[in-house]
Amino acid sequence: MPSLIILISVIALLAFSMFLVFLSRYQKCPSDKIMVIYGKVGNNEDGSSRSAKCIHGGAAFIWPVVQSYQFLDLTPISISVDLTKALSRQNIRIDVPSRFTVGISTENGVMQNAAERLLGLKLNEIQELARDIIFGQLRLIIATMDIEEINTDRDKFLEAVSSNVETELKKIGLRLINVNVTDITDESGYIVALGREAAAKAINDAKCSVAEKERDGAIGEANARRDQRIEVANANSMAITGENTAQVQISQSNAARREKEAEALKIATAAEKVQAAKSLEESYAAEKEAEQIRAQREKATLEADVIVQTEIKKQQIEIEAEAEAEKIRRQARGESDAIYMQMEAKARGMQELLTKQALGLSQIVEAAGGDSSDALRLMLADKMEDLMKIQVDAIKNIKIDKVTVWDSAGGEKSSTANFLSGLVKSIPPMNELFDMAGMQLPNFLGSGKKISSVPDEAEHKFESNKKSSDAGAKTTFFQES
Repeated sequence: MPSLIILISVIALLAFSMFLVFLSRYQKCPSDKIMVIYGKVGNNEDGSSRSAKCIHGGAAFIWPVVQSYQFLDLTPISISVDLTKALSRQNIRIDVPSRFTVGISTENGVMQNAAERLLGLKLNEIQELARDIIFGQLRLIIATMDIEEINTDRDKFLEAVSSNVETELKKIGLRLINVNVTDITDESGYIVALGREAAAKAINDAKCSVAEKERDGAIGEANARRDQRIEVANANSMAITGENTAQVQISQSNAARREKEAEALKIATAAEKVQAAKSLEESYAAEKEAEQIRAQREKATLEADVIVQTEIKKQQIEIEAEAEAEKIRRQARGESDAIYMQMEAKARGMQELLTKQALGLSQIVEAAGGDSSDALRLMLADKMEDLMKIQVDAIKNIKIDKVTVWDSAGGEKSSTANFLSGLVKSIPPMNELFDMAGMQLPNFLGSGKKISSVPDEAEHKFESNKKSSDAGAKTTFFQES
């Protein structure tokens, strides 16, 4: 058991130690430095082994044993380059004191050059290396330019210096930050002479300019005086002419002014009257419009009162009419429902009655042996007594108060008998009733010969009585009380 604890402790200690080693080998690169990892860092794209790996910013793990690292400082380096006796294109030696500011480049590829050529060098060693490169390129540039170009066209000179020097500095991993060239001098005094020449020329140009300006000033002064005298004389002449013309114009102006004043007074008077009339007209129009507006307002007030009252009454009438209509509708609906129920009850009673009658008729037909004609005869025979009673009732209420008869001595039928026969025939003939029912009366009740209608028979009797009267016979008449 103790040995197991010791083993676990040793394993934990080893793991912690490896973790600490891992943390110590994980390096972070500051922003003002370049971390150069060298050793086993892989191969290039062409398959050749890489000498170093440069990292600007970020972090990387440094494998123990197979890898190591160092930092390159990105702090700018100021280099003083006092170039003396540099030969120009004109074979004149000049001195060019200048100061260059350089630094390690962070450009891809150029950093690799810095890692290969500057890693491990001290600051003064890097300065000396850069100074040598700058001296050589500066001499080369001066040899290709005239002193006038170097002295006067500084931009061109600095552009050539920056282009050539930076190209060479990139080969060792540096970049040019700034170039500052001070006064340029030469041994022969050529630049001084150029300065004196330029100064003398400037002075002479200035003197000529001053003399020309003085001459122009004297001429201008004389011309000004001459012009002054001429202008003064012309002005005096023009003044006199102007005064005379002015007097005439003043007189004309006064006359025109008085005329204009009179005309203006007339116009003003007319305008005042017109304005007064217009004012009165506008006043009357305003009063008329005010009266119209007042009348319209009063009319609108009255109309509003009447319309409101009328509208209220109209709404009341409409509400009452709607209520009355609703009442009538409900009453009509109730009456119609009652009538409907009454008619429905009556229809059910009628249906029941007809059903019973149909049932009775079917039983009568069955009793008649199935013959519908016999069944109809049975029904009529059953009602014969009622029919006879109806015929008797038709004439039983006729009252004859008095009958006076004048009869002729002839052997024909008497008028009294004809009257009674026609009276009896006015009753609906029984034979016709039986004929309509499909039955025949017995022989002892009549032959069944159709009797003429009562109106035709009465007309015939009337004509017969008229003829008898014409023959000298006595007329038969009756009087009903």
